[in-house]
Amino acid sequence: MHYLITGGAGFIGSHLSEALLTYNHQVTVIDDLSTGCVKNIEHLKGREGFSYVIDTVFNKGLLAELVDNSDVIFHLAAAVGVRLIVESPVRTIETNIKGTELVLECANKKKKKVIIASTSEVYGKAAKVPFSEDDDLVLGPTYKGRWSYACSKAIDEFLALAYWRERKLPVIIVRLFNTVGPRQTGRYGMVVPTFVRQALRGEPITVFGDGKQSRCFAHVHDVVWALERLAVEPRAVGEIFNIGHDEEITINNLSELVKTVTGSQSEICHIPYDEAYEEGFEDMSRRIPDLSKLHRFVGYRPKHDIRTIVKDVVEFMGRNDGSADGV
Repeated sequence: MHYLITGGAGFIGSHLSEALLTYNHQVTVIDDLSTGCVKNIEHLKGREGFSYVIDTVFNKGLLAELVDNSDVIFHLAAAVGVRLIVESPVRTIETNIKGTELVLECANKKKKKVIIASTSEVYGKAAKVPFSEDDDLVLGPTYKGRWSYACSKAIDEFLALAYWRERKLPVIIVRLFNTVGPRQTGRYGMVVPTFVRQALRGEPITVFGDGKQSRCFAHVHDVVWALERLAVEPRAVGEIFNIGHDEEITINNLSELVKTVTGSQSEICHIPYDEAYEEGFEDMSRRIPDLSKLHRFVGYRPKHDIRTIVKDVVEFMGRNDGSADGV
């Protein structure tokens, strides 16, 4: 099989590329390096079956050629991280919606299968947990930029499903929940690499809000396993799947865990959301995925707990002087 991965020089894309090459597939990556990093895929250069292009999916002619030469497309290229979303809402909306539109348009010409990476953010302010794929989506007001990302990814989902229902383009939508692991950077607000970097450097560990909000963190290797299996599962076409972990931890407890694993003496400091992002910033108190559908279709069970995830990130950053250059 020949896979095309948009955003393939990013954190998840680079791990997915590695895994697919291990099974002797061909992999082509396209990435404009706006949030990805060549360093993430440097070790893949020279591997049989691997190629990459530094360009944007907005280069329609190039994208059409790459799509034609592939069998399956993983569309991972998107605006990444809460900080980027808040600071660059125009870029967020345009990157997500226009990019997905072009990928679907090119794929539709020869009916190439597309796996669209969506996000747990689309559940918005929904209070019912765990989140199930057929739950209602509850978004905040349009004047709060916090919700522009969620809305843009929801539109991506609507568009992908429209292509499936109206034009029979085989699509699969995955909603990713807080994927973490080696090569992820805290540059755009990702909490685990941010905490680990701060702890390793002896800097204050900065918890936004009161820290009582909880999240579920999945190891990138578990997520990649699910992506691989869904791509070849015929029943998955036209469906939406949560991918993540259902082990819940508060951000306060996460900061303490990072201190313990690193042996750091860093102080834990709380910063109001208004100072961290923007005035009136809204966050969700809990975000837990229902993974039962994913288990039914491909037998998914996450293998890595949060302590293992933190240890892997600490080990990676320790080898890189307390920093991470990927995304």
